[in-house]
Amino acid sequence: MTRFVYYCASTLDGYIAEADDTIDWLTGYSGTYAGAGVQPMAGSYERFYDGIGALVMGSATYEFVLEYGREWPYEGKPCWVLTSRPLAIMEGEGVDVRFASRPVGEIYDEIVASARPRDVWVVGGGNVASQFADNGLLDELRLHVVPVVLAGGKPLFDRPLTGGPMQLTGALPCDNGMVELTYEIVRAAD
Repeated sequence: MTRFVYYCASTLDGYIAEADDTIDWLTGYSGTYAGAGVQPMAGSYERFYDGIGALVMGSATYEFVLEYGREWPYEGKPCWVLTSRPLAIMEGEGVDVRFASRPVGEIYDEIVASARPRDVWVVGGGNVASQFADNGLLDELRLHVVPVVLAGGKPLFDRPLTGGPMQLTGALPCDNGMVELTYEIVRAAD
């Protein structure tokens, strides 16, 4: 069954980007941890990404990828960009970008069909994740908590989640000092 997974990094105080959409706090982070049960950070993204069949992101995330990426990082996987405005079109072999301005409930089945039998990665940002959660369409939050405090910026979610508290299904300390937390999203209809 295809699941929608919000996979991202967040500061200790719940921000995924600074107010200007930069992520220097993440790209410049270096830390270590050598305690019990530590997992290597190397390879964790690759293991996650191997299970992904399609991606969904907002316009700011898409523009960030275009501006800072040398090449399209999601080659061979359909990427849905939720936007209400025209955006530059990324072209190239293996690039499959699909712009959508309809509500997520209306494009859900199309996204699932493009991802099957794998999962869908809700890349970001907080508004996109909130749209899926608001519609009861978000299944899992996989969060890398980075020991940095911004005290402001772009939040992990734009609004409160409905349907009850999330259920912790995994907690892994990583060798770089981050902690990977995995939560099942309790849907309002569950």
